[in-house]
Amino acid sequence: MPGCCPGCGGEVAFERDEDQVQVDLPPVGPVVTRFTVAVGRCASCHRRVQGRHPEQTSDALGAAGSQVGPAAKAWSAWLHYELGLSFGKCAKVLRRLGIEVTAGALAQAAASIGEDLVPVQAEITRRLNEAPVVTADETGWRVGGKSAWLWVVTGERMTAYNIADGRGFEEACEILDAAYPGVLVRDGWAPYHSYTAATHQSCAAHVMRRCKEMTEDNPAWARGTPRQVLDMFHDALAARDLTPADQAAVAADMIDRIEILHDDWAHPYDPNRRLVKHLYNERHALFTFLTNPDVPATNWQAEQGVRPAVVNRKTYGGNRTWAGAATQSRIMSALRTATQQGIDAIDWLVGLARAPADAIPTLFTQ
Repeated sequence: MPGCCPGCGGEVAFERDEDQVQVDLPPVGPVVTRFTVAVGRCASCHRRVQGRHPEQTSDALGAAGSQVGPAAKAWSAWLHYELGLSFGKCAKVLRRLGIEVTAGALAQAAASIGEDLVPVQAEITRRLNEAPVVTADETGWRVGGKSAWLWVVTGERMTAYNIADGRGFEEACEILDAAYPGVLVRDGWAPYHSYTAATHQSCAAHVMRRCKEMTEDNPAWARGTPRQVLDMFHDALAARDLTPADQAAVAADMIDRIEILHDDWAHPYDPNRRLVKHLYNERHALFTFLTNPDVPATNWQAEQGVRPAVVNRKTYGGNRTWAGAATQSRIMSALRTATQQGIDAIDWLVGLARAPADAIPTLFTQ
């Protein structure tokens, strides 16, 4: 403390000490590990044999013996597939941390991670098909500059992504089997109706957003129908606080109201006719959340899963090849599922590189 006041120059009398806390990064630099590998030959069959340390990720020696470590590769995969950085920018980040690597090398490392994730993707898909409730959504994608589709199916603690060349039922079945018997929460896209063995919940938020927009855009004389539908859904959502018996009664009443709206009312305005027709076709799927407490009223879980992928698509436009699309699908599935499982995704990818056989037991903690 200075001995005089910086303002008037007077003597300063000490009163007390106060603390200030700064949080900063430590000095960051690469960690270089040298593995001395014992190499021998079997005296009986003359087969070449070499040892392996648990922290190694490859058996390569000689000219291929200098490699980028698993943590750097895991960080690159996370930066690219989770945060949307290009591989070129990922390489810049690693160079700033003292690791010289090219964008091409990181792309090859991602492809290698994708190969290790084949059984992990299969296990996530298997568990989703056994889950009692799943939520699905899809969005546009690009592969090789051409149109493709990104599908996402998510459950309580797992998510699978798949980039496909179509938006039909066949592509949907690449994640969720055609005979899926649980509850499917989805939007109004027609191919989902082909899941005939499933119980359906059509997203209430989509309908309510549509009605709100119609009350703003319709001419004044045509706003009554969307307002009425919006009031119905507000009533249905409020009924979630009732007893199960009362919820079931409300669900049945809502279906009756939609049927009356469809059969007994004239709707001279085309957007209103389309709205009522949609509600009528979906009426048995709109209020499942009132008869099953484990079912959400909206497909928000899948939309949240789609959102990071949409950011990535806007950043680097999609994938150049279908092999890259497959890698994208698997790594996004693993990263998202690890987060849902409460696992640090980067640490898990490091473990995957060192012991691929332990990937599934360490990912699914329960």
